[in-house]
Amino acid sequence: MKKLVTVLTLMAAFPAVALAANDNVGGCGLGSMAFKGQAGIAPQVLAITTNSILGNQTFGISSGTLGCTQDGMVNSNMKSAMFIDSNKGQLARDMSVGSGETLAALSHLMGMTAQDQLAFNRLAKDNMARIFTGDNVSTEQVIVALREVLAADATLARYQTAL
Repeated sequence: MKKLVTVLTLMAAFPAVALAANDNVGGCGLGSMAFKGQAGIAPQVLAITTNSILGNQTFGISSGTLGCTQDGMVNSNMKSAMFIDSNKGQLARDMSVGSGETLAALSHLMGMTAQDQLAFNRLAKDNMARIFTGDNVSTEQVIVALREVLAADATLARYQTAL
Protein backbone atom coordinates (compact mmCIF):
# COMPACT_ATOMS: atom_id res chain seq x y z
CA MET A 1 0.00 0.00 0.00
CA LYS A 2 2.88 2.36 0.78
CA LYS A 3 4.28 1.73 -2.68
CA LEU A 4 0.95 2.61 -4.29
CA VAL A 5 0.65 5.82 -2.25
CA THR A 6 4.23 6.75 -3.17
CA VAL A 7 3.60 6.14 -6.87
CA LEU A 8 0.38 8.15 -6.79
CA THR A 9 2.10 11.01 -4.95
CA LEU A 10 4.88 11.07 -7.54
CA MET A 11 2.36 10.97 -10.38
CA ALA A 12 0.53 13.95 -8.89
CA ALA A 13 3.81 15.88 -8.88
CA PHE A 14 4.18 15.61 -12.68
CA PRO A 15 2.66 18.38 -14.75
CA ALA A 16 -0.77 17.34 -15.96
CA VAL A 17 0.19 18.06 -19.57
CA ALA A 18 2.87 15.36 -19.39
CA LEU A 19 0.18 12.84 -18.56
CA ALA A 20 -1.95 13.63 -21.61
CA ALA A 21 -1.45 10.63 -23.97
CA ASN A 22 -2.13 7.11 -22.77
CA ASP A 23 -2.94 3.80 -24.49
CA ASN A 24 -3.69 1.77 -21.36
CA VAL A 25 -6.55 -0.67 -21.66
CA GLY A 26 -7.51 0.13 -18.07
CA GLY A 27 -8.89 3.52 -19.07
CA CYS A 28 -7.56 6.90 -18.07
CA GLY A 29 -6.78 8.59 -14.76
CA LEU A 30 -4.02 8.46 -12.16
CA GLY A 31 -4.51 4.73 -11.59
CA SER A 32 -4.03 4.01 -15.27
CA MET A 33 -0.94 6.20 -15.33
CA ALA A 34 0.53 4.47 -12.27
CA PHE A 35 0.14 1.03 -13.84
CA LYS A 36 0.99 2.09 -17.41
CA GLY A 37 2.80 -0.56 -19.43
CA GLN A 38 1.84 -3.44 -17.16
CA ALA A 39 -0.11 -6.31 -18.69
CA GLY A 40 -2.68 -8.64 -17.22
CA ILE A 41 -5.83 -8.45 -15.21
CA ALA A 42 -4.30 -7.45 -11.86
CA PRO A 43 -2.75 -4.13 -13.02
CA GLN A 44 -5.96 -3.25 -14.87
CA VAL A 45 -8.11 -3.95 -11.82
CA LEU A 46 -5.74 -1.98 -9.60
CA ALA A 47 -5.76 0.94 -12.06
CA ILE A 48 -9.55 0.98 -12.18
CA THR A 49 -9.83 0.65 -8.39
CA THR A 50 -7.36 3.51 -7.89
CA ASN A 51 -9.28 5.68 -10.33
CA SER A 52 -12.55 4.86 -8.56
CA ILE A 53 -11.20 5.63 -5.10
CA LEU A 54 -9.59 8.91 -6.16
CA GLY A 55 -12.42 9.93 -8.48
CA ASN A 56 -9.98 11.63 -10.84
CA GLN A 57 -11.34 10.54 -14.22
CA THR A 58 -13.91 13.34 -14.32
CA PHE A 59 -11.12 15.88 -13.93
CA GLY A 60 -9.00 14.06 -16.52
CA ILE A 61 -11.81 13.97 -19.06
CA SER A 62 -12.76 17.60 -18.41
CA SER A 63 -9.19 18.82 -18.75
CA GLY A 64 -7.94 16.34 -21.36
CA THR A 65 -5.18 15.16 -19.01
CA LEU A 66 -4.29 12.00 -17.06
CA GLY A 67 -4.43 9.98 -20.28
CA CYS A 68 -8.05 10.98 -20.91
CA THR A 69 -9.39 12.48 -24.12
CA GLN A 70 -12.22 14.88 -24.83
CA ASP A 71 -13.32 13.31 -28.13
CA GLY A 72 -16.58 12.00 -26.68
CA MET A 73 -15.93 8.43 -27.82
CA VAL A 74 -16.94 5.75 -25.35
CA ASN A 75 -15.86 2.25 -26.27
CA SER A 76 -15.35 -1.13 -24.70
CA ASN A 77 -11.57 -1.43 -25.03
CA MET A 78 -11.18 -2.55 -21.45
CA LYS A 79 -13.91 -5.16 -21.76
CA SER A 80 -12.38 -6.54 -24.96
CA ALA A 81 -8.91 -6.68 -23.42
CA MET A 82 -10.14 -8.38 -20.26
CA PHE A 83 -12.16 -10.83 -22.36
CA ILE A 84 -9.14 -11.70 -24.51
CA ASP A 85 -6.95 -12.07 -21.43
CA SER A 86 -9.43 -14.43 -19.75
CA ASN A 87 -10.22 -16.50 -22.86
CA LYS A 88 -6.95 -16.52 -24.79
CA GLY A 89 -6.72 -20.30 -25.23
CA GLN A 90 -10.29 -20.75 -26.44
CA LEU A 91 -10.06 -17.65 -28.62
CA ALA A 92 -6.95 -19.08 -30.32
CA ARG A 93 -8.80 -22.36 -30.98
CA ASP A 94 -11.82 -20.53 -32.37
CA MET A 95 -9.63 -18.37 -34.61
CA SER A 96 -7.82 -21.45 -35.92
CA VAL A 97 -11.11 -22.87 -37.24
CA GLY A 98 -12.75 -19.52 -38.06
CA SER A 99 -15.79 -19.95 -35.81
CA GLY A 100 -16.90 -20.54 -32.23
CA GLU A 101 -18.58 -18.96 -29.25
CA THR A 102 -15.48 -17.13 -28.01
CA LEU A 103 -14.79 -15.56 -31.40
CA ALA A 104 -18.47 -14.59 -31.70
CA ALA A 105 -18.42 -13.07 -28.20
CA LEU A 106 -15.32 -11.00 -29.05
CA SER A 107 -16.93 -9.67 -32.23
CA HIS A 108 -20.03 -8.79 -30.18
CA LEU A 109 -17.90 -6.90 -27.61
CA MET A 110 -16.34 -5.01 -30.50
CA GLY A 111 -19.79 -3.93 -31.69
CA MET A 112 -19.52 -5.84 -34.95
CA THR A 113 -22.58 -6.18 -37.14
CA ALA A 114 -23.83 -9.66 -38.04
CA GLN A 115 -22.85 -9.20 -41.68
CA ASP A 116 -19.27 -8.26 -40.72
CA GLN A 117 -18.92 -11.15 -38.29
CA LEU A 118 -18.46 -13.70 -41.12
CA ALA A 119 -15.72 -11.56 -42.67
CA PHE A 120 -14.12 -11.19 -39.23
CA ASN A 121 -14.17 -14.96 -38.68
CA ARG A 122 -12.48 -15.51 -42.05
CA LEU A 123 -9.93 -12.77 -41.35
CA ALA A 124 -9.14 -14.24 -37.92
CA LYS A 125 -8.64 -17.71 -39.38
CA ASP A 126 -6.45 -16.46 -42.23
CA ASN A 127 -4.28 -14.42 -39.83
CA MET A 128 -4.24 -16.75 -36.83
CA ALA A 129 -0.44 -17.20 -36.91
CA ARG A 130 0.04 -13.43 -37.07
CA ILE A 131 -2.34 -12.76 -34.15
CA PHE A 132 -1.23 -15.62 -31.89
CA THR A 133 2.52 -15.74 -32.50
CA GLY A 134 3.23 -18.35 -29.83
CA ASP A 135 2.04 -20.18 -26.74
CA ASN A 136 3.08 -17.38 -24.38
CA VAL A 137 1.82 -14.43 -26.40
CA SER A 138 0.65 -11.57 -24.19
CA THR A 139 -2.82 -10.07 -24.36
CA GLU A 140 -1.31 -6.78 -25.50
CA GLN A 141 0.51 -8.54 -28.36
CA VAL A 142 -2.75 -10.21 -29.44
CA ILE A 143 -4.57 -6.85 -29.37
CA VAL A 144 -1.85 -5.05 -31.33
CA ALA A 145 -1.72 -7.79 -33.98
CA LEU A 146 -5.50 -7.96 -34.22
CA ARG A 147 -5.66 -4.17 -34.66
CA GLU A 148 -3.09 -4.38 -37.47
CA VAL A 149 -5.00 -7.17 -39.21
CA LEU A 150 -8.28 -5.25 -38.92
CA ALA A 151 -6.66 -2.01 -40.14
CA ALA A 152 -5.49 -3.77 -43.31
CA ASP A 153 -9.04 -4.84 -44.19
CA ALA A 154 -11.15 -2.12 -45.82
CA THR A 155 -14.45 -3.56 -44.53
CA LEU A 156 -13.34 -4.28 -40.95
CA ALA A 157 -10.90 -1.41 -40.35
CA ARG A 158 -13.52 0.58 -38.44
CA TYR A 159 -13.52 -2.04 -35.67
CA GLN A 160 -9.82 -1.70 -34.79
CA THR A 161 -10.60 1.08 -32.31
CA ALA A 162 -12.93 -1.25 -30.39
CA LEU A 163 -9.95 -3.25 -29.14
